[in-house]
Amino acid sequence: MEIIVYGIINSITLSLMALGFTLVYSISRLPNFAHGALYITAGYFTWLFINKFAGFPYPFAIIAALALTSIIGALIYRFILIRVRGMEISEIIASYAIGLAILEGLRWGGLRGMTFTLPTFVTGSFNIMGVSVDYQRIIIVGVGIFIFIVLYLFTHFNRIGLALRGIAQDERAAMMLGIDSDMTAIVSLAIGSGLAGFAGVVLLPLGNIIVEVGYNVLIFAIAVCVVGGLGSWGGTIIASFVIGFAQILTEFFLSSHYQMVVALLAIIIILLIKPSGLFGKQKELEERV
Repeated sequence: MEIIVYGIINSITLSLMALGFTLVYSISRLPNFAHGALYITAGYFTWLFINKFAGFPYPFAIIAALALTSIIGALIYRFILIRVRGMEISEIIASYAIGLAILEGLRWGGLRGMTFTLPTFVTGSFNIMGVSVDYQRIIIVGVGIFIFIVLYLFTHFNRIGLALRGIAQDERAAMMLGIDSDMTAIVSLAIGSGLAGFAGVVLLPLGNIIVEVGYNVLIFAIAVCVVGGLGSWGGTIIASFVIGFAQILTEFFLSSHYQMVVALLAIIIILLIKPSGLFGKQKELEERV
């Protein structure tokens, strides 16, 4: 029962980590390798608002941090990625360089050690069929399901969301109908960065705000997206559960130190067996070339 409960929690945690990365790639075909840096940035902004501005309410600190993180994501595309869009290798190098600059800039600015922490939303724990689970993890599960539902409604029943879906499905046809490709890319980077930051402010209360977490989150997000199939929402969720339960089983029978190894092995195995991922859209012929 402990494996089932914590397997579900870990799987939804991975889904939240990868959601922003998946959204940006599925819409704009941009691999945002600054994803992990934005995750940490939102947590650090929240910490700054709480600790440097006396009496600043926690909810407002989160909202302000997410707004700033979304703006940073939009600016990254508007001033940097727009210049290399369409050049796949350059997109990866540029976005990774941005993320590296952000993370190492935060380290240089003093983000070191274990002193940077966010308070949990609710203290205490709850017993689920004999398994003790703290309220923060229960909130993570609830928030994760809520975000999935909101994103589905947004992309299916909102004008902006429908425009994003149109670009994702057929960019040329969408542009012929008057949808601005660059504007949708800016919106997708803003939303994807906001989702990365949202995952940060929800998950970071379980640990410390440190630079290394940003690198780990990027690897986990890439692992989930590669295994599920780049650009596939359903694949992201399925891959999150596959990797999530594999990590919990490894932690239960071996050690928690092997969680990163599981993610990297998942990438290697899926690239050997089915390079396009479980739900990837590339043709088998393209996989063989």
